[in-house]
Amino acid sequence: MDFKFSEEQQMLLETTRRFIAKDYSFETRHKIKDKSEQGFSPDAWQTFADLGLLALNVPEEDDGMGGTPIDTMLVMNAIGEGLMLEPYLASAVVATRTIAVLGNADQRASMLPALASGEAIAVLAHDEPSTRFDWQAVTTTAIADSGGYVLTGHKSVIAHGASADILLVTARLDVSDGKDSLRVFAVPREAAGLRHVSYTTVDGIRASDIWLDQVSVGADAILDGTVNTEAQLGDILDVGLAAICAEAVGALDRLLARTVEYARTRKQFGVPIGKFQALQHRMADMVLHIEQARSMSYLAAVRCTDPDPVARRRAMSAAKVVIGQACRFVGQQAVQLHGGMGVTDELDVSHYFKRLMAIEMQFGGTDHHLEIFAGQIS
Repeated sequence: MDFKFSEEQQMLLETTRRFIAKDYSFETRHKIKDKSEQGFSPDAWQTFADLGLLALNVPEEDDGMGGTPIDTMLVMNAIGEGLMLEPYLASAVVATRTIAVLGNADQRASMLPALASGEAIAVLAHDEPSTRFDWQAVTTTAIADSGGYVLTGHKSVIAHGASADILLVTARLDVSDGKDSLRVFAVPREAAGLRHVSYTTVDGIRASDIWLDQVSVGADAILDGTVNTEAQLGDILDVGLAAICAEAVGALDRLLARTVEYARTRKQFGVPIGKFQALQHRMADMVLHIEQARSMSYLAAVRCTDPDPVARRRAMSAAKVVIGQACRFVGQQAVQLHGGMGVTDELDVSHYFKRLMAIEMQFGGTDHHLEIFAGQIS
């Protein structure tokens, strides 16, 4: 199989990498994390928009670029390399695709241009304290009211939730036949009854717990451009899973490069520690894990839109298992090979390690996906 990227795809990757190398150093990231009110850089976000990256997942019929998951994979590779804090995955990938797939024509026309231009940010408020890794175990409720709906529930660890202009809230709608009751509602950030508690997660990403206390929304808030919201939402989350796998590969590549560079310069007993055979073997094992992760990231990007849900989710679980194992192994080896410096806040190695540990748990942890994969082949 030919894994070469097209000229346009290679340009997409290199353009994103050049921007990060020029304007998003580790020191810049450190300042953004500690001093930015939003938890990310509005200037960097606007640059994403100017480069067309925020329109990548907007369909061509909605005046977007109509990019593929392979295109998204390349951008996420570069974002992982740069350890960026911006809500690209949350808004430009998952939320944008949610609106593009579930929204009707009027909803797409009202929200997608603002997301593509960087004027607005949207996030999918889906996870709850009780869902764990079962994405269908949503307890937030939506009750039809005169002229709209009333939402009640609690969403947890929503990345960039406090910065979102639009919250795409998943809720169970009381329907008579009990079928496909899961729906998505576009809720403005300033809606009455909406409460945020924001905090910074271990990997430096700003997140929120969100409470909806009888939040009233209009009838046009429900994304009703499809007849099977629950199945489509599963498809959307698989696209997000493929994207975060690509981010992991970018971070793994950079972490390996940092470790090899350190092994070449750090001396013990008068020679670089990279000369020690035992450490060479450990770095060789890191390379093997990363190359396996890269292959599975390609698989995830290719299969995340497979119309066969069983085959698709088997492939996605397999990818998440291999990449999750790589995140843990490579992260731990990099920290150990750096010694005590590997856990200091001043060295970027510790930040890559923490981001990789967070990625391992997002969209379902390694053990969870291993159980899913084993259950499908038994």
